Amino acid sequence: MEFLDRYQQMVATAITKYTFKDKPTELYEPMNYIISHGGKRLRPIMVLMACDLFGGDLEQAVKPALAIEFFHNFTLIHDDIMDEAPLRRNKPTIHTLHGLNVGILSGDGLMLKAYKFFEDLEPEIFKACIRIFTHTGLLLCEGQQYDINFETQENVTFDDYIRMITYKTGVLSASSFEIGALIARANFKDAKAIFNFGKHIGIAFQIMDDYLDVFGDQAQFGKKHAGDIYENKKTVLYLLAREHATEEERKELDYWYSKKTDNIDKVYGVEKIFRRTKVDEKALRLIEKHNEIGQSYLQKINIPEDKKKPFIELANYLLRRES
Repeated sequence: MEFLDRYQQMVATAITKYTFKDKPTELYEPMNYIISHGGKRLRPIMVLMACDLFGGDLEQAVKPALAIEFFHNFTLIHDDIMDEAPLRRNKPTIHTLHGLNVGILSGDGLMLKAYKFFEDLEPEIFKACIRIFTHTGLLLCEGQQYDINFETQENVTFDDYIRMITYKTGVLSASSFEIGALIARANFKDAKAIFNFGKHIGIAFQIMDDYLDVFGDQAQFGKKHAGDIYENKKTVLYLLAREHATEEERKELDYWYSKKTDNIDKVYGVEKIFRRTKVDEKALRLIEKHNEIGQSYLQKINIPEDKKKPFIELANYLLRRES
């Protein structure tokens, strides 16, 4: 999407400018490693887009945008450790290359560096942004713990799942937009509307992530195929399958999800049930539902429609992705 090019270039330039040159290199080189692999860098772009939407100064938003990117990568490092994931963005994960100790420390370092990138903001805006940023971090930890709990929790409801992905994924997108809006001095009502837009797009994005884990092109997805099945993740696919499975299929799901194993038969067995219950189609409909809810919040903002168009394009792009 061409409209993203300017924002992506601003983020890339800032990342190069603020490459870590600190010592010890054993701590900071892994931090540079994960940041340099980039990914889509969507969350810092969201900060810049929201700042732009409300007529703010993008230069003031660049370092807070980097704070979001650093924080996001901190969560990925620790997430990969907890999931024992060998790959991230088709590259070896930090703990795979450098061990658990370096993975934990470099993640912590990224989080603390993230806080420093808010320091140039005016006191009132700084306080508001830090409050949102810290609350978001706590919710993300809560979401991660719920996700871990679900691996051994027998009765996970659909509402439990939505709460978990809202905390783990939705609020970071939401807060990225809200922080950008606050830097531009948007009013409270508009800042909350763009927050809710981001929250529902983030929920849809995570459902898409669950979908791609099983049904995506793994070469593009850059993660282990069906990693969620190996890890007994109670994703939307699992919950939908249980809802629409036969009694015999539910027993088979219970059997496979009672053990953590790399047995390929587990993946084949679970995928077979997923396909028979058509959870792929059902998940895609849920993605569209949250996209529509998100865009309804966007429409509440009293700004010309042409300025909202990039947000609609971004949402549609994210939810049509293959990786």
